Amino acid sequence: MRFFTQIAAFAAAAATLANANSLTFINQDDTTRHVIFTPSAGYQAIDTITIEGNKQAKVDIPISWVGNAYAVSEGAPQEPGMLAEFTFQGWNDFTYFDVSAIVNPADTDGVKQIFPASQLESKIKSLVSGCISFPCSTAYYAPADIQTVTTKETDLVVTLGNSPNVVSREVEAGMLVPRHYVLGKLS
Repeated sequence: MRFFTQIAAFAAAAATLANANSLTFINQDDTTRHVIFTPSAGYQAIDTITIEGNKQAKVDIPISWVGNAYAVSEGAPQEPGMLAEFTFQGWNDFTYFDVSAIVNPADTDGVKQIFPASQLESKIKSLVSGCISFPCSTAYYAPADIQTVTTKETDLVVTLGNSPNVVSREVEAGMLVPRHYVLGKLS
């Protein structure tokens, strides 16, 4: 009996490790939004979630997951807008993230910012990608832009919609890395 108890405890611990990453989506206005996840090729699919206005939802993300998410306002066509892009446990075991305006720079109501959950209460966020209002200098607009942010943290916050209460950041050049580093290519 003790053996089976140990096996059950090990299985529970392994299941916890399989989803050691998380994304908390905070909907900052009255609009209900659907968050659609697009995994990179070969990575696990994640179900679409719906977040009512002025609510939030936390999603567990698999270990080493690579992909993106975008938000669509209820009733709007399901077309990608601003992308929240992620690589968890990427090169050197870092979490890489950025907000990309490459697909649809006209989307000003979906994904706004990404930052580590530890900075949620900070007035000024030192590790953040994206904008309070678009366009801004802390989002991707072209593939060669250097806007990917790195952290060892695995719990991130993604803001959606418009809020007057969010403060932006001043970026130090050494905190950003080119996209090829995310892929483990050092040159």
